[in-house]
Amino acid sequence: MGKYNLTEKKMRAPLYRSLLNPEMVENMYQAIMAKFIVEKKYRNPEYSAQKLADELNTNTRYISAVINLRYQDNYSQMVNEFRIKDAMYLLKDKHSQKMTMEDIALTVGFSNRQSFYAAFYKRTGITPREYRQKNMAQIETQLNDRRKRLRESRAKKKMNG
Repeated sequence: MGKYNLTEKKMRAPLYRSLLNPEMVENMYQAIMAKFIVEKKYRNPEYSAQKLADELNTNTRYISAVINLRYQDNYSQMVNEFRIKDAMYLLKDKHSQKMTMEDIALTVGFSNRQSFYAAFYKRTGITPREYRQKNMAQIETQLNDRRKRLRESRAKKKMNG
């Protein structure tokens, strides 16, 4: 007969999923989010899953399992997601207008501009520069609209007396 085993491979859920206690997963997820949201650990390019595991007194396998279960991504993708969201805020912020793309990349935790551009484009479909220009144009339009309404309101008040 055939010398190759062509039976279909069955997809199985990883064993760790059945071994994880939902309450422990939730507690670990909250601890991970605290490190990222409150402490902004993702801004440190040297911060790794190993350092996170050490700080939370666990191992990287458990960290990976919790991130995969709760975030449906791996550690690196989650870190990049936080960095990109942070960069998007800075790119829209008028106070960050003078920051270069390199400055923003380094501020949010990327080690260089190229990795920042690649991750940003992958997530948004446009470059950081295009994102900034698009948002600055929208902000300018909104400001002009407000100024126009204010002028019209003042003119109306003058006419009414």
